[in-house]
Formats: sequence, structure tokens, C-alpha cells
Amino acid sequence: MTQPPLADAEKTDVRRHCGYPAYGAGAAGFQGWRFFQAYGLMEYRLNNLADAELAVVRTYLATLAGLETAVPGASANLDTDQAAVWRHNAREVEDRMRLFDGWRRRLCGFLGLPPGPALSDGTLTLVV
Repeated sequence: MTQPPLADAEKTDVRRHCGYPAYGAGAAGFQGWRFFQAYGLMEYRLNNLADAELAVVRTYLATLAGLETAVPGASANLDTDQAAVWRHNAREVEDRMRLFDGWRRRLCGFLGLPPGPALSDGTLTLVV
């Protein structure tokens, strides 16, 4: 079965999950593929995925959507430490973010891209 190409909304989600800034109306101005080599590679890959690869990317997007919405949902338990025998996981939000970011990095790995600036691990890399 032939997969339809990624819709603009799907491409936006891939960019966002991979940690890259908004693309805007195109590669104009001071951002985009001309200033981020990985951005150009990502755009090329998103526009030229094979059918099987499109299916995998869509699976990642579905998984990431669920993980992303679970993070704000965890805030419902922040005001309660314990109720009867139930005890709140004090690190629930951290754990959910770590799981979410791990899956984001897996998507980057599948696409062969370095994680973008918004998915940085906090370290600096100096390229000479």
C-alpha cells in the first residue's frame, strides 16, 4: 500500500519533536536550511521517505503525541502526596519528560539527524 506524503502538520510535528525551530513560510530570512545543515537534511528526508519509512515516522508521531499529552496530565497529582494506600511518584513529571525526550531522540536517530537546539542535553559542542 502506498503511503501518502507527510502532511504539513506532520512535518511540523517532526521538526518540533526533533527539537528544531519553526520553519515559517519557507527558507527565507536568517533561519532554515542555509543556517542549519541538519535542517536541510531533515527537510530532504521528510520529502523523500520511502513508504515503509513514512509508516515508521507516523508510528513515532502517534507514540510521541500520547507521551506529550501525558506530561501536562501528570500535573493533576502534584497537589497530593498520598491518598489512602496510593502514594504519588514525586518524580512523575521528570520521568514522563525523560521518556518523552528519549522517544524524541529515537525519532532523530531514525531520521539520521542530530537532536535540534530545543532537545539539547545542555552540553556545548565546539566545532572547529
